Amino acid sequence: MEKRITDRFCEHIIEEVAVRYGISRDRLEKLGGFESYMFRYSLNNAGYVLRIAHSLRRSEKLIQAEVEWIRYLASNGVSVADAVLSFRGDLVEGIADGHGDYFLATAFNEVKGKPPRAFGWTPELFTDYGTLMGQMHRLAKQYTPSDPGIQRPLWSSPDINDDVLINLPDDQPVARERYEEILSRLESLPLDIDSFGLIHFDAHSGNMLVDEKGTIHLFDFDDCNRNWFINDLAIVLFYMVTNVEDPERTAGEFLPSFLHGYSKENSLDFVWLKEIPLFLRMREIDLYAIIHRSFDVNNLTGWCGQFMKGRLEKIENAEPYLDLDFTTLAKYLK
Repeated sequence: MEKRITDRFCEHIIEEVAVRYGISRDRLEKLGGFESYMFRYSLNNAGYVLRIAHSLRRSEKLIQAEVEWIRYLASNGVSVADAVLSFRGDLVEGIADGHGDYFLATAFNEVKGKPPRAFGWTPELFTDYGTLMGQMHRLAKQYTPSDPGIQRPLWSSPDINDDVLINLPDDQPVARERYEEILSRLESLPLDIDSFGLIHFDAHSGNMLVDEKGTIHLFDFDDCNRNWFINDLAIVLFYMVTNVEDPERTAGEFLPSFLHGYSKENSLDFVWLKEIPLFLRMREIDLYAIIHRSFDVNNLTGWCGQFMKGRLEKIENAEPYLDLDFTTLAKYLK
């Protein structure tokens, strides 16, 4: 989180947010958060998650567009953490930060469940994962915002790409060139309704929980944008194989069931499979830049440390993220 945001966050902001949601301050339990402040609270025997973001990162209109999209998905049967109204009946509550900007609060139904790894990945769970993604993409084809002026950004928006370019180190110009090459390639891809629409953009297993019935519930739509459906699938694959011992084998176990589930809900032309390597490389550089922004890269441990080993050389050499012929998977999209 940016220092200029953390410097403006104070107890007064939390107290005012509590008032807006009709609860006492002591009922807000801090959950942490990477890009926003997250809290949990209960009201009338129901649990909720409260997110406090800042207008320096996301405007009020962008957040309104996000929660409207979430409510649309929930109303059409997708298992997502639905947005809820404040005590005053608003989906987004703005609280002045004293510097001319705003903290923006939104609340969501709390998802009850455990991470998928607690159950162990199975072909059935992979299929359900794909089905969930297919549902969202099918509905994206039918979705129209209530206000044309309140929409999530396009893939090419500075809100999506500038953060990467800003945070790539100045002394690594080749990495920047590789990212700009990818952006240039994307400019040539078609934007038809069958392949392009609102996507989650970060639907990895850390943003979902599985309930006792085995249903996957997806949350954290903070990054959703208008993009290619295949990018959403590539991002899912990226996190499924990153830092595993044998990424190609893991992909081979995951993709057939996942794509089979996806095709039950949405039709996507198999020609898009050949673009997966491009989007995998895009997410690779994206994550590389964000780690530089958010961590001390000279003292990395754990998941991030493992990911960053030799990463610059791989990026500069434009190495494929996975050594797979994705076109062989076309039969699973039928």
